[in-house]
Order: sequence, then structure tokens, then C-alpha cells
Amino acid sequence: MKPFTYERARNPSEAAAAARQPGARFIAGGTNLIDLMKLQIETPTHLIDVNGLGLDRIEPTPEGGLHIGALVRNTELAADARVRRDYAVLSRALLAGASGQLRNKATTAGNLLQRTRCPYFYDTNQPCNKRQPGSGCSAIGGITRQLAVIGASEACIATHPSDMAVAMRALDAVVETVKADGATRRIPIAEFHRLPGDTPHVETALEAGEFITGVTLPAPLGGKHFYKKVRDRASYAFALVSVAAVVQPDGSGRVALGGVAHRPWRVEAAERELPRGAKPAMAAILSGARPTHENAFKVTLAERTLASVLADARG
Repeated sequence: MKPFTYERARNPSEAAAAARQPGARFIAGGTNLIDLMKLQIETPTHLIDVNGLGLDRIEPTPEGGLHIGALVRNTELAADARVRRDYAVLSRALLAGASGQLRNKATTAGNLLQRTRCPYFYDTNQPCNKRQPGSGCSAIGGITRQLAVIGASEACIATHPSDMAVAMRALDAVVETVKADGATRRIPIAEFHRLPGDTPHVETALEAGEFITGVTLPAPLGGKHFYKKVRDRASYAFALVSVAAVVQPDGSGRVALGGVAHRPWRVEAAERELPRGAKPAMAAILSGARPTHENAFKVTLAERTLASVLADARG
């Protein structure tokens, strides 16, 4: 373990100001960061504990939606009666996401900021542009079964691991932040996670030191909510493919995919194909996919998973 200093922030602006120093990281549940520190993938010189900031409430908004504090634990969010009733896709995604012990610690903001589980990112003996910019991508030409089929680049083919973020993408959530100078920002989740391009180490739209204070969900969409996750084992595994869907009685709806790209994958223009069935819808959603010979099965798997969801929606 590398040495580091530690402080407890007293308010969000103070936390953001403290994070401006090089090597600073926020810590709440620590379910991802601590593992990365043990492996020396992350080597922060200063940790800012944000657990005492009071951002742990779920409250209604004047527009009829919900505001979720950054420090709401995944267990609490999944169990909230309003989430289960009006945003069931989110509750189901959270319950699919990890073990009960991890959900008890993991926070809303931390879940959005999870780093990839690409095996080459976790192997410090292998070059990785996400871990060490400019070093190369060992995954390209390597073992790619778990990796991206769309939205990748010549610099990175990793996937985003969060289940919660996929459901929030389907719901059009908005991420709320504060900067060191106290200025606040609202970032649509469609713009929050970045594609890798030439800078795969820059994973979100957050600026240096910018601190997530919460997430807002819009008014309920109605319809039937589904989160179907296909994985190698029944529990505590990351998605090969996941489908978050909200389907209306007329067959229209929204679909976001996990396990296929560097960020939760949704193509709103393709959703007009949903009433025609899974095949045309998924062909449009994954238009431009460039799978490898090892993960080409994900394209077919995504179509079949969506077909299963649409069959369930029809009853």
C-alpha cells in the first residue's frame, strides 16, 4: 500500500476544493477504489471522506420525479417503495448488480464512477491506455470475450461495468455536481460517460475536483419495466449483455444496453423500431458494431435478450 493522507470533508464545496490537489480521490463506500488501491492501479496521495455530508436521502422533486443523494446506498435505493413502484427498472438493475454486502456499502455516485473490469486494466504487467495513457491497449488482439462490440476505439475496447447506470440511461437521469468554487452543474446521463476515443483514461464529463451531489430522475414513465442481465454465473458477475427496457402498451419504449460498450449504450433514434420487434430494433441499436471473433456472440445475445424482454412485455 502506498502512503496517503486523509481528511473528512464538512460540505460538498469543501470536498471539491480539497480534490483539486494532485492525486486526491473521494471515498465513500470504497467498494471499487479500495480494490484498485490494493493492486496499485489507483495510488491516491490524499483521500477525502465524503460520508458525513448528509447526501443520503431520496426525496420527491417539484416536477414529480425523485432526487437521489450521492451517498444513498444501493440497498436503500433498490428497496425504496417509490423506486420499486415508479422506476422498477432501476431497482431490478441494482439487485442484479452485486452481492448484498456490496450493495450495503456502495453509493449512487460511486456506482456511476466504477472503473472497467477489463482484465488487462487489472493486470499491471500489461500495457493499458486507461491505466497509463499512451502505453497501448493489450486487449486489442488479446482475449476479448468480455469486451466492447460498439463504441470502442483503437485506444481502448473496455466496457463499463455498472448495472445501475444502464437503468439510469434508460430513464434519462440527470447527474448533479458542485465545483470547488461552489458552482453547480446538471449533466444529462447521456453526456456523463465518455467514449474512449484517444483518451480512454478520461471516463466522464467531470472536471478536476468536481463532486457528484446527487442524481435526479424525471417523472415516472409508466409502462412495464425490465432489467435482464445475461452473465456467466447466476450471481455476482458482470454482464455479458444486459437490457434495461421500459415498454409501453403500444409496444414503443426505451432500451439501454450494458456489457457492450465503454458506456451504457442507448440509441434513441433506434427505439422507433421496437414495435416491429427485437431483430430490427437491435440491428438499429447496434448499427456499426465491430465485434471481434471472440465476442461476436454478444450481438446475437443482445437481440435474443431484447426478444425475451419484449415477449415478457406482451405477457
